[in-house]
Parts: sequence; structure tokens; C-alpha cells
Amino acid sequence: MKLKEKTVRKNYRFMGKIINVRCDDAELPDGKPCTREVVEHPGGACVLAVTGGSVVLVRQYRYAYGEELLEVPAGKLEKGEDPAVAAKRELEEETGLVADALTPIFTFYPTPGYSNEKIYIYEAVGIGAGRVHPDADEFLDVVRLPLEEAYAMVEDGRIKDGKTIAALQYAKLKGRGA
Repeated sequence: MKLKEKTVRKNYRFMGKIINVRCDDAELPDGKPCTREVVEHPGGACVLAVTGGSVVLVRQYRYAYGEELLEVPAGKLEKGEDPAVAAKRELEEETGLVADALTPIFTFYPTPGYSNEKIYIYEAVGIGAGRVHPDADEFLDVVRLPLEEAYAMVEDGRIKDGKTIAALQYAKLKGRGA
């Protein structure tokens, strides 16, 4: 059975700084018309940084949820930007750490039902000191947690951010902190 849907016309409803919103006219695999709502996002990159048996996270207020979240260092991709370059930049900006290298872990689609966002997750290798310099509108605290405590926080629901859960589950599967 064919599964692919066809875009007939893209109808932009909002063009923003971070996202664009479309309400497209589309066609189902059987030829019937349908409407598809799409949030366009440039994607993001994040870094799993483990040093001395602890993971480096940032605590940040997230307006859409109305609460502070613990997250791996991350940021939005600029148009055409290499995700590894963005990940390296965000690690230093948010935590003051630099990495000799970044190893790609995987790419995932956080909300495939309505967004084209892709998040690229890297693991920092050879972590050293750099300089914290967050964006002007970015307020955050750097938090270092023993990996076992971070794993427990995923299990009991205190860590709620999807990219952070994915990165920490990867670390646990690979035996980081064991």
C-alpha cells in the first residue's frame, strides 16, 4: 500500500523568528484531499557532556510550559548551519565548556505529527574549560549531576525534556557512570 501524501499547496499562516506555521492543502495516498498543519522549525543540536562521572545540564525556564526544566545544553540551528558547529557553540555559550571533539549519537524527530524539527544529539569528548556567554535573552543555571542521580530523575519524572531523556538513556545504555 502506498503511504506517501502529496503537498498540493503550502499555505503559510505565520512567519516567525523561530517557527513558521502552515496549513497545507494535501492529497492522501488514495487521492482524497486533506489538510495538514505543519510547524516548520530549523532544527536543533544538543550535547551530552559527561565529566568526572557527572552530566552537565542547564536549568532554564521554559515559557510554553511555565516551569523550569533541566536540559542538556542545546540550541537552534541557524539557516544552513552544520549541527555539530551549533552543538559546539551551545556547549560553550551555556556551560563554559569546550570539547576536543563531538561524536554524533543520533538524530531524532521530536514531534513528527505536526513539525519538521530534527534534533541532532552529540556526545562531548575531551571536555575542558571555556567561557560562558549565553545569548542576551537566555537565563540559565549550569547544573552538574552524578549520572546515577540524573538517571533516577528520568525514571521518576523530574527530568521531562525529550532530548535530555534521549541523551541520558543513551548514556545509560552505553554504561556511562557505571
